Amino acid sequence: MFKGIEHVGILARDSEQLARWYQQTLGWHAVWVSETKPRTFFLASENRSMVEIIPGTKPGQVALPELPDPDHRHLAIAVDDFDKAYAVLQAKKVNFIEPPKEGAGGAKVVFFRDCEGNILHLIRRPTPLT
Repeated sequence: MFKGIEHVGILARDSEQLARWYQQTLGWHAVWVSETKPRTFFLASENRSMVEIIPGTKPGQVALPELPDPDHRHLAIAVDDFDKAYAVLQAKKVNFIEPPKEGAGGAKVVFFRDCEGNILHLIRRPTPLT
C-alpha cells in the first residue's frame, strides 16, 4: 500500500536558480514546472527519485529575508561509482562540508551544499540496507 517516498520538498529563496543548480550539477531533469511565477519545479533523478523546489514567497508577497528553520537534515544521493561522482562535483566547484569518509558498514560518504545552503550527501553502500 505505502510504496515509499515519491518526492521531498525543498523551500527555496530563488526556485529557478535552485532548480537550475540541481539540473546542471546533478543532471536531474524537470518533469513538471508550474505556469505561475515564482515557479515550482519537480525534478527527477535517473532512477525517478524526485525533489520539489518550492518558492519561499507568493506572488505579491515581500521576499522573505530568512527561510524558516530547516525541516530536514540532508538529502542522501546514492551513486554507483563514488569516486567518479565526487570528481564530477569537484569539477563543478561544489561546496563540500568535509572530505569524503567511510560511513557505517563501509559506506563511502561526502557532505556538500547546494547553491542555497541545503545539505546533501553522496553515498555508496557496498551492501544495500534493504
